[in-house]
Amino acid sequence: MKRIVLIGLFLAAVVLAGAVGNLADIRGLPAPGVRAWFGVEPTLAAAEPAGTGMVIYYRDPDGKPFYSATPRHTEEGRAFRAVRTSEDVSFEFKAPNMAEATVPASARRILYYRNPMGLPDTSPTPKKDSMGMDYIPVYEGEDDSGSVVKLSPGRLQRTGVRSEVVERRAVGRLVRVPGTVQLDERRISVVATRSDAFVNEVASVTTGDQVTKGQVLLRLYSADIAAAGAQFLTDLSIGRRDGAVGGARQRLENLGLSPRVIDEIERTRKVPLSVTWHAPRDGIVLERNVVDGMKAAPGEVLFRIADISTIWVLADVPEFDLGLVRPGAPTTIRIRSLPGRSFEGHVSLIYPQVGEATRATRVRIEIANPGGMLLPNMYADVEIGTAGATPVVAVPDDAVIDTGTRQVVLLDQGDGKFEPRVVQIGLRGEGFTEIREGIAVGDRVVVAANFLIDAESNLKAALRSLTTPEAQP
Repeated sequence: MKRIVLIGLFLAAVVLAGAVGNLADIRGLPAPGVRAWFGVEPTLAAAEPAGTGMVIYYRDPDGKPFYSATPRHTEEGRAFRAVRTSEDVSFEFKAPNMAEATVPASARRILYYRNPMGLPDTSPTPKKDSMGMDYIPVYEGEDDSGSVVKLSPGRLQRTGVRSEVVERRAVGRLVRVPGTVQLDERRISVVATRSDAFVNEVASVTTGDQVTKGQVLLRLYSADIAAAGAQFLTDLSIGRRDGAVGGARQRLENLGLSPRVIDEIERTRKVPLSVTWHAPRDGIVLERNVVDGMKAAPGEVLFRIADISTIWVLADVPEFDLGLVRPGAPTTIRIRSLPGRSFEGHVSLIYPQVGEATRATRVRIEIANPGGMLLPNMYADVEIGTAGATPVVAVPDDAVIDTGTRQVVLLDQGDGKFEPRVVQIGLRGEGFTEIREGIAVGDRVVVAANFLIDAESNLKAALRSLTTPEAQP
């Protein structure tokens, strides 16, 4: 009798060992008793027997973790096996937690019961599914984080999940605003008299002409200049002290005479009937308000001359973009009337006032004007760079899920596991977003199909929040 019992136990062990060895070939889930005996947990993978439906991907014939979207062969020439829609289910056996295995199941608290087929269905009490299979108890300590999502290789292949490594990079974007060309206020001069005068002759110079410093513009007669010149010559002729001569010379300078004209009076010892007026700088004539024979009042503008070798571009930056612009930021300027040409410059000044009507702030950019191509009041399209000099932790824009009240990225933990992580974002630009808090350099974040994973994570968390409170003792 003992021999018969021993033979029966031996045969049962052989059959059971064969069943365990071929679990990967069974299409369906093992019975709850087998899971409880061997301490394994079924998850999704691909089954070996040929199935039905369309081909969704190809896998290594030896079961290695190699997959392909198109037919291919191994290095030995063996063809990858086609996996069809009905086959995208398999088993993955996880080693049991030895610390928990020492604790009897009756001593651990049951959190809830979950669907034996892996569906998002849980119950606070024991129940069966439509096929008569018992729901699986989930004990305290066995439950994963409610937000972690695990996907099978086949599902990863179909959804196109893709992840990238988090790196440090300079983040910025271009602020594109309109602008106008303006004269450099420091390079504008006017020609005017400081006393009543009569214009004898005006040089052949008109508005828009280019003039050089020292070029003759006009000749005029002034009684005040003539009197000061006579006093200057008198002091020179009678040999008065240097202080007296210096005072007479200073009066001529105060009347606006150039050192060249004063030296000529001193050299010729003669007060000229008309005094020559010269251009004070190189530039173009913006205004000519003088004609032969006219009377010029003190301070009246006769000529306005501007140097346009360096020009300003004034751009209006909207108030919500003002925080991105810094003095010294590089700029690119394109003039609408000069297609194909661009000019480089830097922000020299941000004006300390926001326009009440436009809600924009004026920004000044200084650029060189070779050949005088840029003219005052030309329209310009301005691009201002906002990238910081210090690299920051950044991810592609597609990695950030922005709900309006919070920003989330999905961390790729490997083995098909993904965890949502709330982050604090900073600057955006050039396809990247600065992450100030939440992740670190070297983490992997999902940049494609992240919305699908986030939706599944939210569903899992919602189900857990409904079931966990009811399972409390």
